[in-house]
Amino acid sequence: MKPSEIGKAYDQITHIWQGDDFNMNNGIEAHQRALTFVTNKGKALDIGCGCTCRFIDILNEQGFDVTGLDISSEMLKLAKQKRPDVDFIHADICQYSLTDKYDFITAWDSIWHIPLSEQRNVITKIVNSLNQGGVFIFSFGGTDSEGDHKNSFMGPEVYYSSLGTNGFLTLFIELGCKIKHLEFDQHPEVHTYLIIEKA
Repeated sequence: MKPSEIGKAYDQITHIWQGDDFNMNNGIEAHQRALTFVTNKGKALDIGCGCTCRFIDILNEQGFDVTGLDISSEMLKLAKQKRPDVDFIHADICQYSLTDKYDFITAWDSIWHIPLSEQRNVITKIVNSLNQGGVFIFSFGGTDSEGDHKNSFMGPEVYYSSLGTNGFLTLFIELGCKIKHLEFDQHPEVHTYLIIEKA
């Protein structure tokens, strides 16, 4: 499933994040934990920012200059209405060149939608775009081994992929990163997040 197809799927389900049933606290505690490892507060990037702007708001409050990036044009339209002061980029992270350097990058519930064949490339690109001491937080499927699948839980069919817990840890160690925190935060579900620091 191509990222452009993921974008079109998310265009159809923006109501999920706008409804009263959506938990706006989802991921907040994890981001607050990640921010404790930050030493510099320059530029920040929210990959797969969606429409709620909740992580952008936190990062702005911390003094970061934040940019949002998403493959869904409808998500970005709503995000721009909430935060017209923020720069948003409509792009596929697999293809988009990260030319800036960042002190903080988040990819919460987003890059698990990219093709499995792109996981290592995208993670490497993200780490390369961090400043020394920069922090990256992202969520993933904490499976025992790498793999991918599709489901229609949210309505339209959506694709997911993961290198598996050990696969991601191995890659970050190969890239010279420091592992700061790993948590299966919705156990017994496999939803997992990692916080790493660029050495």
